[in-house]
Amino acid sequence: MALDRAKRQALIQQYADGPARIRGALAKVPPQALRWRPAPREWSAHEVICHCADSETNAYARIRFLVAEKSPSIQGYDQDNWAQVFAYHDLPLEPALAVVEAVRATTAALIRGLPHGVRTLRRRGLAADLRRPPRDPRAPDRGERRAVEGEAAALAAPLHPRTSSTSPDSKISAKTS
Repeated sequence: MALDRAKRQALIQQYADGPARIRGALAKVPPQALRWRPAPREWSAHEVICHCADSETNAYARIRFLVAEKSPSIQGYDQDNWAQVFAYHDLPLEPALAVVEAVRATTAALIRGLPHGVRTLRRRGLAADLRRPPRDPRAPDRGERRAVEGEAAALAAPLHPRTSSTSPDSKISAKTS
């Protein structure tokens, strides 16, 4: 079931507004609380923001592969491992926010410019059939509607603590990225 144009535009706008919602939520967090972890295996707000930067850059590439490639291969990643290996707790916050803002703005512009619906994509000669499942077995089968809705929901609640017991990339689907 395809999205109607108004719903699609509303979701794209919700997606584009994500970084401003992060900044707004982050402004309410006292600086001394940014690095507080609610439990040993949970992320601080600071780490969630650093994760969002990595998540956005992955989403940036994924949507481009889905649209441009005939048989895209979507690579997943272990976000908890990335948080540890890249020491999110020690990374600077402002550059991570800048990455989220820049990458999200660029991807929102790309999504706005895509033709409406899979049939239109085919008529225009673009390779994407957004209904086909990605190759990453951890990723859900997301058609156009679910893809746009999922990306629009990303960053909706970025400062909620995340536990490491979730599956890779689940922090994105849990409305972080």
